[in-house]
Amino acid sequence: MTKKNPLDEQLKRALADYQNLTKRIEGERLEFTKYVLEQFLGKLLPVLDDLEAAAGHLKDQGLSLAVTKLKTIMEEEGVKEMNLAGQTFDPKLAECLELMPGKKDQVIKVSQKGYLLNGRVLRPARVKVGKGE
Repeated sequence: MTKKNPLDEQLKRALADYQNLTKRIEGERLEFTKYVLEQFLGKLLPVLDDLEAAAGHLKDQGLSLAVTKLKTIMEEEGVKEMNLAGQTFDPKLAECLELMPGKKDQVIKVSQKGYLLNGRVLRPARVKVGKGE
């Protein structure tokens, strides 16, 4: 029978505590990184809206190219535009601005595009929904 050394037991506990601390810190770092990315991308969405509106009005090829590049970068970071027109209204994805004539509970018009970030709502769409007339 071998006698257990109390120092060995303390060392094993200390190593386990250190490994748990390392895992927790890494998890918190990843969560913080996701949060910062989400906040930054959310701030870029109004800029994208403005650039898309300007490109639509000006019909400038260079501006359209810049908008396309910005959208590509955002897609690479996990941002996806929601296409809700004609879909059934889902309050988890969109905010209803008004009810208007059209098929009941169907999105008739998208007033402001909504976006997902890795499957989670980054910005809900702002839509007009049919009231069933």
